Amino acid sequence: MQQSWIRQNRMTGEWVIFAPSRGKRPSDFAMEKGSAGGTAIPSRSETCPFCPGNEDQLPEIIDEHTTRNGQSWLTRVVPNKFPALTPENETGRHYQGPYIYAGGYGKHEIIIETPAHNKDIPDFEKDEAEALVECYISRYAELIESHANALVLIFRNHGRNAGTSLEHPHSQIIVTGIVPRTIRDKEEMAQRHYDETGRCLLCELTGYELQNRTRVVAENEHFVTFIPFAAEVPFEMRIVPKRHEGDFRNLQSEERRAFASMFQHVLQALREALLDPDYNFVINTAPRYKLDEPHAHWYLLIRPRLTTPAGFEIGSGISINPSVPEEDAQFMRKHTR
Repeated sequence: MQQSWIRQNRMTGEWVIFAPSRGKRPSDFAMEKGSAGGTAIPSRSETCPFCPGNEDQLPEIIDEHTTRNGQSWLTRVVPNKFPALTPENETGRHYQGPYIYAGGYGKHEIIIETPAHNKDIPDFEKDEAEALVECYISRYAELIESHANALVLIFRNHGRNAGTSLEHPHSQIIVTGIVPRTIRDKEEMAQRHYDETGRCLLCELTGYELQNRTRVVAENEHFVTFIPFAAEVPFEMRIVPKRHEGDFRNLQSEERRAFASMFQHVLQALREALLDPDYNFVINTAPRYKLDEPHAHWYLLIRPRLTTPAGFEIGSGISINPSVPEEDAQFMRKHTR
């Protein structure tokens, strides 16, 4: 396997991962979703490494969550065969003229969300959705303990335009030994707000959304989903815990069930309202050494892939959203009841 490495863009301070091995990934998306000639997705595929019975195609099984009787598995965690980052790489910085680079240290895991090749999150039973949340939390809890792991990012790519190459439902975890500039900027904004006001920024925003309610999409006892006031893309949504918490590991049992119910409910509504759009979701948490800071507050971000950034967006960094958050929220509420 070709080793990855990381280079810093000296114009922005942001890091870029170079992972040549990922160019060799297989893909079973031979045609666009819904295109002519498309066939129904089977419940099991002989060639899919994530399907039961094809375990010989997996490098190893890191973790597994089973049914209560232990007779079958609900979720599995496996190494990514084509990782963006690997633990064998070192973390030290090196210099080449004016440039800075480092070894591609990190980890890259796949969470196989279900044994069924054709069963997406909106179709899960309650215990399946809860098992997925437990899997997210247990992997996060283990990986965040390592001194070298500065950031643990759990994410899901749904659809070809969102970056999916294999159709079997799965999420991913990437661990980095660096804190990206984008994460650092958000963290510094939240810290500055706390220093000035003594209040958590996301708590304050969430409280206002719950009071105003024009952008709220769904709510349960422990979580609220809303479209941000300055959403960068149409139907962008945040699922935010009502209780202030910076550490994803610290979800209590009833909060875990409420989180599973909420994100499944919202993804069901997204599929129904927008005819199963491609999307990405990311569980945003603070860097490892900021988890206990009073300004840290985790949340899940969903971004449908309904628009494509053009020249102005790329050149300026300013998003152009052709949709209005209040109208998007009103439309989504019709599908979350």
